[in-house]
Amino acid sequence: MTTVQKIKEIEDEMAKTQKNKATSYHLGQLKAKLAKLRRDLLDPTKGSGGGGGGGLGFDVARTGVASVGFVGFPSVGKSTLMSKLTGTHSEVSAIDFTTLTTVPGTLKVHGAPIQILDLPGIIEGANDGRGRGRQVIAVARTCNLIFIVLDVLKPLADKRIIESELEGFGIRLNKRPPAITVRKKDKGGVAITNTVPLTNIDQDEIKAVLSEYKLSNCDVAIREPNATADDLVDVIEGNRVYIPCIYVLNKIDAISIEELDLLYKIPNSVPVSSKEWLNIDELIDRMWERLDLVRVYTKPRKAPPDYTQPVVLRRGRSSVEDFCNSIHKEIAKQMKYAIVWGASAKHSRGQKVGLEHVLEDEDVVHIVKK
Repeated sequence: MTTVQKIKEIEDEMAKTQKNKATSYHLGQLKAKLAKLRRDLLDPTKGSGGGGGGGLGFDVARTGVASVGFVGFPSVGKSTLMSKLTGTHSEVSAIDFTTLTTVPGTLKVHGAPIQILDLPGIIEGANDGRGRGRQVIAVARTCNLIFIVLDVLKPLADKRIIESELEGFGIRLNKRPPAITVRKKDKGGVAITNTVPLTNIDQDEIKAVLSEYKLSNCDVAIREPNATADDLVDVIEGNRVYIPCIYVLNKIDAISIEELDLLYKIPNSVPVSSKEWLNIDELIDRMWERLDLVRVYTKPRKAPPDYTQPVVLRRGRSSVEDFCNSIHKEIAKQMKYAIVWGASAKHSRGQKVGLEHVLEDEDVVHIVKK
């Protein structure tokens, strides 16, 4: 039996098993088994039913400070949007599966180069390897932001299918890692503590998941409200990626104003028309907001700041040391101190800081060498 067939068998069993106190242990085991089989599919050397194979045309040299992946079904307008945004030619056609490899392009936003990746259209069953789905979703895992491009005439049905495919590949959209810790120990059995009520998981289900992973001695601490068995499995697996996502509802030129008002009620969505170039400015603004980048301007000695070429850093890696290293590795070693103006500085006249100082968007920095 192939890995895909085993996954299907477990999913069928879970679907027909009613959740109650008597079945919670069994369901916990099934969820853990399912996660382990999906992990095998992530590794092309495992799982005989994976399909796919090598990733020819899917390995892309990374450029820019962040990458945005376009994911969607065939013929929803990904390539048209990509071509117009970046000026890069991505084959456009009304027929399905025109884009067969990853097509990279670059879009400059507020002085920051953003890499845009047009991924081939995925099909239902992609996380099981169908339609080269494994390679497509594997590239999506490495992106800083995902655009799920949907046809406005059937957005919700397609949205659910694509979310399911990405979830099956360990991608968690618009979520943060659950506040659950599992710490292994040498002896003492299983100790479970929780600081919030366990509303969607019970002790039996927790023990079943731990048993499937052969964790007989460990401390489990749950601080996540409404935690589920899936959250626990995600923490134990440790290979999940948490990526922000924007739902791009394309082809709004084909619907009425009343229908457009309804589309705006879908969370994290931006309705656009890539063909007529409608509402693209809002899409770019939302992209910049979700990428959460930090622009830092350099100030040479006895000269005004250079606002034309910002040094762009990622939030969480935006210290003065990160700033120095992004220009040249030797600068941090030669630095005596830095003077910073902007949101992170305590004074408007500038603040003298060290390497560990965290910079904010649009700060100005002057480096003083030893």
